[in-house]
Amino acid sequence: MKTTESMWLLPQMGIYHRIGPMVAVPLTVERLGAIGGQGVLCLRGPLTMENVLPFQNAIRREEKEESVIVDLSEVPYIDSSGLGSLVSAYITRQKAGHRVALSGVNERVFRLFEITKTESLFLMFETLDDAVAALSGAAEA
Repeated sequence: MKTTESMWLLPQMGIYHRIGPMVAVPLTVERLGAIGGQGVLCLRGPLTMENVLPFQNAIRREEKEESVIVDLSEVPYIDSSGLGSLVSAYITRQKAGHRVALSGVNERVFRLFEITKTESLFLMFETLDDAVAALSGAAEA
């Protein structure tokens, strides 16, 4: 198997960067089941164009749950396709009267939400436990 490297240059800015072969980092989606009456999906790995399909399939399987918590504590970054899939999940669930909450959002991912002005769409919690507690309390109210 032959791999190639490319190089891009911006000499006027003093930037010389060598790009190695691109390797897709896998995404795993683990369904923790209903915790506190909420569906919980734990993602591990980047949510990107190359691996967004497992997330899309998993979120569709949660259609009967009133709320789904997507734990992003092990997601280092999200690209525009990953962001689009989260927004699509939000819209689909919102139309059905259901919620999507995010937990464990790191600074890099949160910055993406801020830049794209999508942070207000999602309920966000620091930890999965915080999300479960808050949403379980809301369901009981």
